[in-house]
Amino acid sequence: MKNELDISGGTTRMESAFGSGDGDDEATASVAQKAEVKASIYEQTYRPWRGSLGPRWVRNYAIFRHHVYGIFSSKGHRHYHPLVRLTILIVFLFSISPVAMLFLASLGGQGGFGEILSRMWGINRYNLWGQVLGFFPRNLCMWPLLTALVVGGMISDDRRNGTSAIYFSRPVNRTDYTAMKYLSSAVVLGFVIVFSYIVYYTSAIVLNGEGWAFLIDTFPIFMGGLVAGILLVVTYTSIGLALSSISQSRFFAAVAFLAVIYGTKMVAFLIESTFDSSILYLLSPYDGLAHIGQWLVGIESNYDHPLSFSIVSILLINFLSLLLLTSRVSSLEVTRE
Repeated sequence: MKNELDISGGTTRMESAFGSGDGDDEATASVAQKAEVKASIYEQTYRPWRGSLGPRWVRNYAIFRHHVYGIFSSKGHRHYHPLVRLTILIVFLFSISPVAMLFLASLGGQGGFGEILSRMWGINRYNLWGQVLGFFPRNLCMWPLLTALVVGGMISDDRRNGTSAIYFSRPVNRTDYTAMKYLSSAVVLGFVIVFSYIVYYTSAIVLNGEGWAFLIDTFPIFMGGLVAGILLVVTYTSIGLALSSISQSRFFAAVAFLAVIYGTKMVAFLIESTFDSSILYLLSPYDGLAHIGQWLVGIESNYDHPLSFSIVSILLINFLSLLLLTSRVSSLEVTRE
């Protein structure tokens, strides 16, 4: 036992053999520490534009150009389907077809076939009224179809595609947006309806070689028809845009417009046939315009109710349509619906 123990506090043979006390008794692992990484926090915000903005008319003209120029070229402008463009072209050509008849009349001379064509297509109160407000074929097929194709997608396309968010995220207010949509639609319709009316009147004077006396006699009638044409464009544009603003489908807006024009006309016609009363024609936009147009060009009215009723009816239709339009545009969010 004396050889195995070290009473004085030394190490035993076992401890000496296995190296006890030389630091190996610490059973802990040494883990390498990563170097400290210092990160920076940056404040990221949108930097507002400090420069000068373009004039207000430039922004508005961009909206106008987008819709009007799209009829001729889709590159960078509103896309019109080729069939829509073809339909607009056909309607326009058909609207100026009386010019061709007047040209044939001028070739036919004063008698025979030329005189017949001149009486049928020449300048008079009924022909000037019919060029704008004649029911067949213009207000039965041409003008309503033209309006449905042009105006139907003006606002509904923006709602469906989220384009309104792009407009309102820029310095374009809702008043300018609505005004430019309205002006774009009215210009396209006016080019076909009003411009063809002006071409018809001018061509009749030139081809027939009419003098100043004829011009003085017919110019007041021409101006009455011109006012009637402008009123038709304004009314159809108001109704069409109002219906376009309540839906995301251009098809719904187009069909709804045709339903308003044809439906009110049909209901009023059936009521008149049954009860011999024309009062429900006040609900028909076309008949209200036709009644006012008859008064403007000085032809006898075929409506029983007073002219003032039709005037109030057209004013009320436009007011309610514009009220609905502005209300719907004001409710559009600066986000995609």
